[in-house]
Amino acid sequence: MDKIIDLIDSIIDKLNVMGEFLPLLAIRALIAYEFFEAGVEKFRGENWFSQIQGQFPFPFNLVNTDISWFLATWSELLGSVAILVGFATRFSALSLIILDLVAWYSVHADNGYNVCSSGFKLPLMYLVLLLPLLLMGPGKASIDHFIAKKYL
Repeated sequence: MDKIIDLIDSIIDKLNVMGEFLPLLAIRALIAYEFFEAGVEKFRGENWFSQIQGQFPFPFNLVNTDISWFLATWSELLGSVAILVGFATRFSALSLIILDLVAWYSVHADNGYNVCSSGFKLPLMYLVLLLPLLLMGPGKASIDHFIAKKYL
């Protein structure tokens, strides 16, 4: 019986070690892919923010749409790369949360929950994925962790 308990303890210890690396890394990879893809679409596409500027919440409705488009595009591109490698993760997560909330409010809120009708399901999922990165940081498999361990 002791051998079974030792085996279970060993498995749990290994899972705990993996838990310090893999979950937040998986979240970072998924959210980075999604936002990078959106950033590439904006980078290659036309600025359609002028069509919905009136729907932006204050103070974003006061910002020139070319500036908003630029900021959204580069927040998605650079923020997703930073999150993927775990560098400036909390800042990047906060930036993408703000972007996500503006998109939710401006584009998705009135369309219900369903993804097929451009509803708020995806912005909600992105928010849920970004919150642990904001609150907990990137985890051990990150540049932020390396910097903190080495210099702080």
